[in-house]
Amino acid sequence: MGIDSHASIFAPLPPRADGRKNLVGLTRAELADELATLGEPAFRAKQLWRWIYTAGAVEFSQMTDLGKSLRARLEDAYVIERLTETRAQHSFDGTAKWLLKMADGQEIETVHIPEEDRGTLCVSSQVGCTLTCRFCHTGTQRLVRNLEAAEIVGQVMHARDQLGDWGRNEGDRRLTNIVMMGMGEPLYNYENVARALRIVMDGDGLAISKRRITLSTSGVVPMMRRCGEELGVNLAVSLHAVTDELRDEIVPINRKYPIRELLDACRNYPGVNNARRITFEYVMLKGVNDTPADARELIRLLDGIPSKVNLIPFNAWPGAPYECSTPEAIRRFGDILSAAGFSTPVRTPRGQDIMAACGQLKSDSVRQRRNRAQASDAAA
Repeated sequence: MGIDSHASIFAPLPPRADGRKNLVGLTRAELADELATLGEPAFRAKQLWRWIYTAGAVEFSQMTDLGKSLRARLEDAYVIERLTETRAQHSFDGTAKWLLKMADGQEIETVHIPEEDRGTLCVSSQVGCTLTCRFCHTGTQRLVRNLEAAEIVGQVMHARDQLGDWGRNEGDRRLTNIVMMGMGEPLYNYENVARALRIVMDGDGLAISKRRITLSTSGVVPMMRRCGEELGVNLAVSLHAVTDELRDEIVPINRKYPIRELLDACRNYPGVNNARRITFEYVMLKGVNDTPADARELIRLLDGIPSKVNLIPFNAWPGAPYECSTPEAIRRFGDILSAAGFSTPVRTPRGQDIMAACGQLKSDSVRQRRNRAQASDAAA
């Protein structure tokens, strides 16, 4: 399905039934404009911003430095809307996966991965995905729509709620890093992703540094430079193959933007240097892309690009067409890259028991509706 063929993917959500407007996802300037319609000075918007994004307030009654009359007017006209948690799952390794429902009933998955020195939140940008990468479970779910900025920011806010992170000093937070590696291709929803990340990076709000944010793309070449210039976040590229023939098969966007064009865009990514390298993600598929010859060709392709390579053991899912490479093949592949001077960590699978590992995310919205319809038909 082409992303340009369905206007509903881009259409904004309809207004709330009660007519109130959600303040989450508005820019600072837009928030000031809303306060101006109430006859309030600009500094009130700054107070409101901090209550929403620093304190994590969900009710206007919590905003004790605002007058009661203003709080009442805000309550009449606005909401601070959270996503609704449909299900929470927790892995034996500490990984948490939340299925979150939005105002229109669609659902997305968000994953928190705790480590000794950080806590990383894997954030979704679309309901479903348009790219149909063959190794990815999310790619088997059709693209329903783009997420709005409020829904992207809302995933971070939900994680802060669940982790008790509001009001913590930066060094004490359980959520320290963000990866735009959840459901969807972030560069096919760039405007909303950019708006959301600017809110996330704001020092008076959620205050997560751009150096702790990584955006992963399967290779939307025309948007990569703009992302680097406007957001300055770290870039990860889902490569997964060293020939156009194979990448056309497993990462179909390659038919539009082949490897040469993709790597040229990586070489020209704003701010890339040896201290700020591009991460190339490479899923290890048994007998498909894991030979020593593949490793040597990868070294040749990445020549001159400040980079590291994340080797990702394939995380299986029901009906998957591939198997994971053997540990020996992964080790051999990594050794060849390391000998050539590349940093080549092997990503430790996390949350496999709750289908939260890389490439396993898929919301239950469509399946649950189908099951309810089947149950209804059976009862009729």
